[in-house]
Amino acid sequence: MRKLDVNFLSVESGVFVTGTDTGIGKTYASCVLIRALAASGRRVQGMKPVASGCEWIDGQWQNEDALALRAAAASTADYALVNPCALPLATAPQIAAREAGVTLAMPPLEAAHAALVSVSEFVLVEGVGGWLAPLSDTMDQSMLVKAPDIPVVLVVGMRLGCISHARLSERVIVDDGCRLLGWVANAVDPEFDQDGRYFEALAAVMQSPCLGRIGYNG
Repeated sequence: MRKLDVNFLSVESGVFVTGTDTGIGKTYASCVLIRALAASGRRVQGMKPVASGCEWIDGQWQNEDALALRAAAASTADYALVNPCALPLATAPQIAAREAGVTLAMPPLEAAHAALVSVSEFVLVEGVGGWLAPLSDTMDQSMLVKAPDIPVVLVVGMRLGCISHARLSERVIVDDGCRLLGWVANAVDPEFDQDGRYFEALAAVMQSPCLGRIGYNG
């Protein structure tokens, strides 16, 4: 199995990690990348600009994915910079924001990102759900990529249906005018594609390169 190598990020100062769907291991893949970059000697920060499904911890809403990114980077940055928009309800962000009475806007997210950039050499930004999961009725995730002008990595959850989801995601990311570095195959089912034929079929039809594979983590 080809392992995940961070050499493709050697000339980048940040990346946006998206996925083919929710629950396909974006956070796990992001933490793998963060730890590998840190091990190579780079000062790394993780960021989850918008997160729904938060718990009240230490006087503020906090999200387990954002906490995982923060821990992977061994970050001492304020939680509010890592996750500037923390929404209690565990549902789509635009619904969670509406229920919380929160109006999402780009300036606070951009300010938090800039603050993390100022104290690091590399900032990994993790999105929510799949690429076209909106942040609000008027905000798409592509805005988080275009504002700081960072490239995208697509995490493909290896399971039945992922070929279509991966190709659709790849096509839309490019059509949105964003720079797609490539995709990462993440094993989310220990029983799926044990002989690797599904992976090979996916690799044959993707237009962007496979950046590596992550084995099943249980």
